[in-house]
Amino acid sequence: MRVKNGSNANQYACAIERNQNGKYNVRVRAVFGPAVRDAEDRQPAQNGPSGWTLPVYFLASSFNGAMKKLEASLQLLQKNEDRLRFWGVERTDDPNVAGDLLQEFGLRLDRRREFPRKVAEMGVPRERPVPASMLAPVRRILADSVAQERPVDRSLAGD
Repeated sequence: MRVKNGSNANQYACAIERNQNGKYNVRVRAVFGPAVRDAEDRQPAQNGPSGWTLPVYFLASSFNGAMKKLEASLQLLQKNEDRLRFWGVERTDDPNVAGDLLQEFGLRLDRRREFPRKVAEMGVPRERPVPASMLAPVRRILADSVAQERPVDRSLAGD
């Protein structure tokens, strides 16, 4: 699912997998738009960095819990973009800064390079909350990806 927005939009790719313990591993690859010069004209800063990426993940024990946490996480990433940008773009000397900041939000930095093939993507204008209407298709795509992950063998079920 792709949602096209202007160059100042943040893009989110969301994927869900079940781990060996049966927990849901939700991965989010956030691509934040370029820094803006000032809030009124929304033009990219001349010397500012272009977009940057922040891969995060969290675990949840149920699919519904994972979707609630995903919504809250996307809202937090949108709201705290400037705080996260300090680490993501400036790359401070202390690599734990991002880990500590993300743990405040209940997220962890995802260091895995590969990303699942079945993802839900969406674009959200900078400094705006994630509308609930955009999350319904994301939920549907992620539910399909989990359902396809482990097919249920009907022959083992009781008569």
